[in-house]
Amino acid sequence: MDVSGKVVLVTGANGGIGWALVNELLERGAAKVYAAARNIQAVAGMARFDPGHVVALRIDVTHETSVATAAAQCQDVDLLINNAGVNHCKSLLDPDGLESARQEIKVNYLGTLSMCRAFAPLLAARGGAIANVCSILGLVNLPVNGTYSASKAAGHSLLQGVRAELASRGVKVYGVYPGPVDTRMTAGQEMDKATPEQVAKMILDGIAKDQEYIFPDAMSRDVYRGLLNAPKEVEQQFGAMVP
Repeated sequence: MDVSGKVVLVTGANGGIGWALVNELLERGAAKVYAAARNIQAVAGMARFDPGHVVALRIDVTHETSVATAAAQCQDVDLLINNAGVNHCKSLLDPDGLESARQEIKVNYLGTLSMCRAFAPLLAARGGAIANVCSILGLVNLPVNGTYSASKAAGHSLLQGVRAELASRGVKVYGVYPGPVDTRMTAGQEMDKATPEQVAKMILDGIAKDQEYIFPDAMSRDVYRGLLNAPKEVEQQFGAMVP
């Protein structure tokens, strides 16, 4: 999909990747961008900056009524980018791990599923597409982010299932699997990180090239190659990074 002239909805638009996606969409000539966040004030500034092309939208992906209201309001969407997510940086056996797991599943899996379900009919009618921002940690578990990794693994399975169900209805479904990105989510973690701007460009390049699986940074591409060639070795490497 060439996003020029298209209407795009981005959830989690107040986050690093979300803001970068909105800006990149505008650079590429999107006709309108719905910048969605749970707190509409977090995206109101972007709408004021470019009121002709950006619409601030409140969506709490964990509440079906909020999602349904947004779907009813945004009948002109051509591309839905499910970017909203949360990472509590907890291991599976951490004392707070169970509560973290519940919250991450609620947002990262159930919230994404709710958005896909609500927008699928209108995207089918418009010949639209969905892009779910997953994570490379949905393909291999990193113990220090164990609960998050599990929620993103559920998101990977969701992606495959939704893609299969919507194929006959003409809706393309893209999966995005970034590695570490320099956002609030990775603040304080010492590692090489891609910038949100780099990731946003690679996401939209991947969609333009019709790449069903998009690995938008060097680390995610390296890990994916490792998983193809030596999956047990990658599992062991990540597993050695225990809390």
